[in-house]
Amino acid sequence: APRKRPWAWCPAGAARREGPGGSRRAPGWGLGQPREPASRRMDDSRAAVRVHVREAVHTLSSSDDGAQLLATLSALKRFLGGTDRPAPLQEQEEFARAHFARVLRCLAGSLSPGWLELLPGGQLEELWASFFLEGPADQAFLVLMESIQDATGFRLMKMAQLLARFLGSGRMAAVMEGQCQQPREPAFPLLQDTLLTLVVGLPDRLANCLQRENLAAFLPQSYFPLLGAAAVRALQAVVDSLRGGSDCSVSFVSQVLGRACVHGRRKEVLGVLVPRLAELTQGSCLWQRVCWRLMEQVPDRALEPVLTGLVEAAPGPEVLSRLLGGLVLKSRKAQFVLTRKLLLQHPCCRACWGTWPQMASGALFLCRPRALHPQALKELLETWGSSSAVRHSPLPQQRSISAAILLCLAHLGEAELQDSRSEFLAILMAGVKCRLDSSLLPVRRLGMIVAEVASARIHPEGPPLKFEHEEDELSRELLALVPAWPVGDSPPEASPSAVETLDAGPVGAGNPRAQPEGSDLELDSDDDLAPYDMAEDAELRGSKAPAYVRDCLEGARWAAPPVLPRPPCPSPCPTPPRGTQARPACALTASEDWERWEAALRALEGLVSRSPEATREVSVELAKVLLHLEEKTSVAGFDGLRQRALVAVTVTDPARVAAYLTSQFYALNYSLRQRMDILDVLVLAAQELSRPGRLAGVARSDSLQAATQPGRPAAPAWWTVVDERVRAKTRRFSQGPTRQPRASGPSEFHPVAGYFFFPLIQHFDRPLVTFDLLGDDQLVLGRLAHTLGALMCLATNTAVVVPMGKALLEFVWALRFHGDAYVRRGLLAAVSSVLLSVPTPCLLDLLDELLEASCWLAGVAEKDPDEDCQALALKALMLLERLRDRLFPAPPSA
Repeated sequence: APRKRPWAWCPAGAARREGPGGSRRAPGWGLGQPREPASRRMDDSRAAVRVHVREAVHTLSSSDDGAQLLATLSALKRFLGGTDRPAPLQEQEEFARAHFARVLRCLAGSLSPGWLELLPGGQLEELWASFFLEGPADQAFLVLMESIQDATGFRLMKMAQLLARFLGSGRMAAVMEGQCQQPREPAFPLLQDTLLTLVVGLPDRLANCLQRENLAAFLPQSYFPLLGAAAVRALQAVVDSLRGGSDCSVSFVSQVLGRACVHGRRKEVLGVLVPRLAELTQGSCLWQRVCWRLMEQVPDRALEPVLTGLVEAAPGPEVLSRLLGGLVLKSRKAQFVLTRKLLLQHPCCRACWGTWPQMASGALFLCRPRALHPQALKELLETWGSSSAVRHSPLPQQRSISAAILLCLAHLGEAELQDSRSEFLAILMAGVKCRLDSSLLPVRRLGMIVAEVASARIHPEGPPLKFEHEEDELSRELLALVPAWPVGDSPPEASPSAVETLDAGPVGAGNPRAQPEGSDLELDSDDDLAPYDMAEDAELRGSKAPAYVRDCLEGARWAAPPVLPRPPCPSPCPTPPRGTQARPACALTASEDWERWEAALRALEGLVSRSPEATREVSVELAKVLLHLEEKTSVAGFDGLRQRALVAVTVTDPARVAAYLTSQFYALNYSLRQRMDILDVLVLAAQELSRPGRLAGVARSDSLQAATQPGRPAAPAWWTVVDERVRAKTRRFSQGPTRQPRASGPSEFHPVAGYFFFPLIQHFDRPLVTFDLLGDDQLVLGRLAHTLGALMCLATNTAVVVPMGKALLEFVWALRFHGDAYVRRGLLAAVSSVLLSVPTPCLLDLLDELLEASCWLAGVAEKDPDEDCQALALKALMLLERLRDRLFPAPPSA
């Protein structure tokens, strides 16, 4: 009797006989049972296919006869079903399962220029390429990628061109469809992971292999949109299979989508996938179910880039909610991404800072149940009101959070708002305080806008919260994001009288104010007359403008004591003569003659400029009066008049007035506004003093102003008339330079630069009872840093510029890690001013300080949350690099 082989009667032996991938026997088939006829026929077909493939591979590898090769390939083509007489179905399945990859590797290895030219007209090449384009797509793709990585020269380019044809004919969709179909046998995880890696990493691999000869089909901007279209076709095949009653899986498509988004290609893939899915899911519940399953099977590590790409590509919150389904409620990762990442932590550019919160808050609003929406709003308000977030968050992120708060409030229902009204209002008020304490104007403006809109929504029955802020582009964009309130939550409409007042036309010359219709007011006969136009009439003033500086300071006469008490004059006034009981009437401080007070304020700047000697006698007293001066009447441009007068006094007597102002900067009982006024006046006066040719201009302006004294008619410019007559009647053969020469002369700021600079930098670290630069008064500290930097730039080429630079660098080094962005901006500007002002040879004395500052500047340029700080740090680093090249030039190359 013949010896029985052990694997002929057991499933394991059959699997070993068939090799890897062999079909398993039925569970009930065991030892001692005879073979079934179907199994015998299957073994015969497998053996026939194996023998045929072995002979064909030998022929393709060794033959040089074109006709024989053509016949062999045509015979193999029968197993793909692409001929008139295809092979039986069982043989086709066996060939595709066990032998197709071997044949493809043989075809790829036999490729050569001489092999393709064995038959004319490209017959052999076309038949050779059809095996890759018509067989099982996943195996063909794997063999193509394997051959391209191992090939060089001619074979590399041919295989690359074939891969381009493979992608162009839609075979990538067939690869995904094959992985989506429910397999009869369990798939190998390693094989699927390899296929996933090759599908997503194809552009990088081809770029490494082809380098400069890379094809356009393999570029990322071409390949990933094709991958998105292939994913849509694969999902269409899944939907068709589900309608036919077959089970499918979209896990492979989900993994491809997630890995492509992780690689940073979410815009290319989702830009094609999302619009198509939005159209297909609009009226089909089956498509919605497939999309929900697609998003649920995205790996957790890829969920954030996928959701970010969906927010970017979705045309609206409804589409985003339709694609996600219940993912936010099922996945804690998705819930974290939507409520934290996209609403709070995601950095946004100016073009999309309103789109992100609108999409995310809309998706949360459409989720059922809506338990996440109030929770997200509470977290937004807590982050918005955190002082640490205000200091360390970049401005685009703060704009995004503010827009998200307004959108969440707009989507919040009245029942949900009623449960948390007091809590929301308390968090909001705490955040308003933090925002208003910021030194940056955009941050304060954001706080004002959000507080006005949110308070009207949270507490509509209370008095409205209003701030005085300018309407700019930011406020208009924020208010445009907020939709109309529901009917029950709308603010009370304006009263009819107010509407009538706004609707009334402008009152102009000869146009009486329009009366409302139906008015029962009985008009007098004189009211029918048109009003007289008095728009161009000059206002008559009872007091003359003072003619001297002392008239503004002390008064020209002694007035009787008034009946009502008046505040004491802050400036020293002269003692009245004996025998009189009157008190001096100071023109700038007298409270009973407001016309005289306004006339003196308006004339003071011109009087100081025309009478410098008289001003120097009372300069400090005049500066003291102007510094304490308060606006008690509605004078147009009061702040500008006061500031220009104070600057004129400082320019006239710089040493004494600057010493007084700098001493008062750190004194008690001054408001922050007065201290910042001192800094502004010092900078403006330094600019005026350092202006070239100022003395010549002052002399010329004095002669002009002498001709036009206040109260006198303006003298005609006769010299201009004479100059024009001479120019018209003069014949010139050559025209000289028409541009006026630049004014030149010694700078008046150089001798007094120390009076402006050093007293300001001495006591910044000494807190006072009402003034603490290192504490709450960070706005003044930032203004001080900017002022010191400006004074440093104006002191260029002075004798004290090196000590000033050293002191300023020490000031910067002490405050370099300050938490306020406005202070850091001033410090960075101060470093740049030192590099620009101190001469290059003198910077060698500050080399240690500059080396320490360079490391700090590099850290600020890389990690600072404020964009302006990063830009200023980069500019300072460029100046340091230029300085190094000047001090230590590179040796000339040999």
